[in-house]
Amino acid sequence: MRVHKNHPIDNIIGDPHASVQTRHRTIAENTSLYSEILDTGVMETCMHATFVSQLEPKNVKEALADNCWIEAMQEELSQFQKLHVWDLVDLPRGVQPIGTRWVFKCKTNDRHVVVKNKARLVVQGFYQQEGLDYKEVYAPVARLEAIRLFLAYASYVGFKIYILDVKSAFLYGKVHEEVYVTQPPGFEDPHNINKVYKLDKALYGLHQAPRAWYETLSKHLLSNGFDHGQIDSTLFIRKAGGDILLVQVYVDDIIFGSIDEEMCREFEQVMKSKFEMSNMGELSFFLGLQVSQREDGIYLHQTKYVQDILSKYKMNDNRTYGTPIPVNHGLYPDKDGNDVDCKLYRGMIRSLMYLTASRRDIMFAVCLCSRFQSQPKESHMIAVKRIFRYLKGKPRLGLWYSKKQSFDFKAYTDSHYGGCNFDRKSTSSGCQFLGDRLVSWQCKKQATVSVLTCEAEYIAAASGCSQILWIQ
Repeated sequence: MRVHKNHPIDNIIGDPHASVQTRHRTIAENTSLYSEILDTGVMETCMHATFVSQLEPKNVKEALADNCWIEAMQEELSQFQKLHVWDLVDLPRGVQPIGTRWVFKCKTNDRHVVVKNKARLVVQGFYQQEGLDYKEVYAPVARLEAIRLFLAYASYVGFKIYILDVKSAFLYGKVHEEVYVTQPPGFEDPHNINKVYKLDKALYGLHQAPRAWYETLSKHLLSNGFDHGQIDSTLFIRKAGGDILLVQVYVDDIIFGSIDEEMCREFEQVMKSKFEMSNMGELSFFLGLQVSQREDGIYLHQTKYVQDILSKYKMNDNRTYGTPIPVNHGLYPDKDGNDVDCKLYRGMIRSLMYLTASRRDIMFAVCLCSRFQSQPKESHMIAVKRIFRYLKGKPRLGLWYSKKQSFDFKAYTDSHYGGCNFDRKSTSSGCQFLGDRLVSWQCKKQATVSVLTCEAEYIAAASGCSQILWIQ
């Protein structure tokens, strides 16, 4: 048996070199052991670690060896039974069933603490045949500009935004086609091993699942006094007297708000009358966006996402930059440079592209580096790493939507004539404000080569006008 006499310094809570403190002095200075545990989040971590698994299994065999994941899978299947998702039947002759598989995910909060083990049974939709297993698949999804418009309006009017999360949302969607799937791995019926399940409701992975869910949700809201947005079909509006309730839908995540708190509570009851929902709470995290609702406005940022991608691509060194890219960047399609890993380069670009949802400052640099995804070279990778090091120095930048400012609509457009080093095409850019609230921005290479600077400006203005009309 090995006994450790000296414990690592990292495992000691508090300052190990501090002098001995009395109880009164400790409480007065708020440096007690209990306070340290609360402030650092160690208690939260320990409590969750007792009841949830910290590791995601790689396959069903590993999951079935852990009671936490078995409970998660049983919870998923019990939801199937409650909603009458499928029926166990004999497989019709000449029909090929679609396979199923388990997907495991450890859900974390903004402190990276695992709060829940989620097991999802999904259908291998790539086996579906168009016209036989599905027909229409289109389903509207809210644009990120719509989310920012929603937040800007909430900050101007001054109401709280709440969020509802539908549990197993796709299971409520009605399937109109005949779809047969195999029994879930690890939970096959031993007495009916050759039978399959015929779906009555949609499962995750089916091509028609998002459309079926949106159809069910919209019918329920329209039957309860809501109206569609004229332009954005994921926006639902309900008016009562002089008050208005706004609801924005992004698949199974629903945000809503109103000046009248009673309307918010009524909407919660309307949703819970048909769907199983999580408890209503103030919006703080949505689609990777962190939302801080304060008395004087709303702050939108992606600090947690920045930390995640910095850790993922091992950019946590001490080196930082003050700008995402130099003014004279000199980035060209370098044919003689050393090749780099295309998969790694494209993954870094994809991560940065989603970060532009709240970071206008890196928009141009990311769009410029994205042009080299086909054949990235070492010089291009250096430019991408510079963006990451810039983010490390400024991880908490975001958008501030003030409460006291006006709501006047202002828009700006500009163009960079012949700025592309590939084909001399110009770049269009623009941004739109509601008061001082930046709600939308663009940076895109023009489709044609402009002969004059005036022509490039007109193309940029036309692109900006289309965005202005959509916002209005």
